[in-house]
Amino acid sequence: MMHCPDHNRRSLLLTALATGVCLAAKSAAAEDQPGSDERPQKGDVLVTSEGEHEGEIIKPDDLKLGGPPLRAWPKDPKTSVIRNGSRLNEILVLKLEPDELDEVTRTRAADGIVAYSAICAHAACPVSEWVKAEQGGEYVLKCPCHNSEYDPRHAAEVVFGPAPRRLAALPVAIADGALVVAGSFAGKVAGQSGG
Repeated sequence: MMHCPDHNRRSLLLTALATGVCLAAKSAAAEDQPGSDERPQKGDVLVTSEGEHEGEIIKPDDLKLGGPPLRAWPKDPKTSVIRNGSRLNEILVLKLEPDELDEVTRTRAADGIVAYSAICAHAACPVSEWVKAEQGGEYVLKCPCHNSEYDPRHAAEVVFGPAPRRLAALPVAIADGALVVAGSFAGKVAGQSGG
């Protein structure tokens, strides 16, 4: 059996430690930016929160009709601060046929594009799946923690599982070819203190 010389082990440990410190500093810097933990504001643009397009402004054509949703953060267009200092700000954005939306949902949508909190109303887990509903054939938003399902066509009402209420909806509009926040969350974001 071959043993690693001490200097290789020490070098490996120092590299791992330096990487951890660098990642923690990057995360802290993002959270320390003034405004990064503020709730979405009217006029904020929506940017992709993960993947190869992370941080890029979402345009209507970036969304595939019928899903799946994109995960997004609001971004202050004046300061360029991405409001990712609180996980309660993460949003699910998807594009549906406008005539599939009920009246309430349609008033918060932009050409069939809807936005909801990515935080489950049951136990504040991330809503991360786009699946066929347990009952019926429509695709729904699903939290895999306890299997709560939400219908995005009907103001994200609960259609299955233990969630006590619908997902908070975020009104959106299209301005200068980008998806923007058109108002405050309608409904309480799970994990949010107060009402």
